[in-house]
Amino acid sequence: MRILKLARAFFNNWTYPIFLFGATMFLMVVSGFENNHSHYFQNTAGIILCLGVLILLISSIYQFSQKQWKKGLLTITALIGGTIFASIIFFIIATAIPIIDGDHWADDLEIPTGIQIENPVNMYSYTRPDSILKVKKIQTDLVLYNSDQPGMYEYDFWTGKIESGTIYLKAYEITQEDELSADNVKKDSKISISNSSDSITRFSSIRNFTIYEGDWGKFYAARFEVWFKPTSGGQERKLFQKNFKIEGWMH
Repeated sequence: MRILKLARAFFNNWTYPIFLFGATMFLMVVSGFENNHSHYFQNTAGIILCLGVLILLISSIYQFSQKQWKKGLLTITALIGGTIFASIIFFIIATAIPIIDGDHWADDLEIPTGIQIENPVNMYSYTRPDSILKVKKIQTDLVLYNSDQPGMYEYDFWTGKIESGTIYLKAYEITQEDELSADNVKKDSKISISNSSDSITRFSSIRNFTIYEGDWGKFYAARFEVWFKPTSGGQERKLFQKNFKIEGWMH
């Protein structure tokens, strides 16, 4: 009975649920400043906000049941308007903070020594430099190019006789063996190849692909593997691998 009396006293003053809802919205907006991978604060704030929404819905129903039409309508208006406003502010903050603060994924990574690691080649006006293209390759090779922005790449692959099929890339951070932007890299690096001659032939990517792990200026070592899927339906196999010093795209 005491709980029912307290609940009735709470809902009789229609501003109490609105103030409580406002507090839960404020907590949700503040959680937008969280910038870590667990998002524990954001998840907790989201649950509390749902409780605030539920309480405000109950309050509006209670006001209507008491024939307090104006208070009920104002409660519903506060619910809709407050939710829209808080969602917009949360979205702005949650989007801006990672851009301002950056991605800390690569902060503690070190580029290993004792292994060969190459730098991606800079392109000029989206065109491969002649210094690379005019070189006659005598064996299989992979060249990575810096594309539109840091963290975006294109590539050329030289290979000898090979059946018709599709090649694509896989990328791994060398020290931790974490696969990098797996779905995006595989999808955007796919190109069709076929070479019936014995000569080494160059095949070029048709679009750039993005590595999202890390941030601009935070370089780390990655192993790029070239994988081949035959048109005939045979088993996919790795053709080649090479190490490059790369950075992630700012997000």
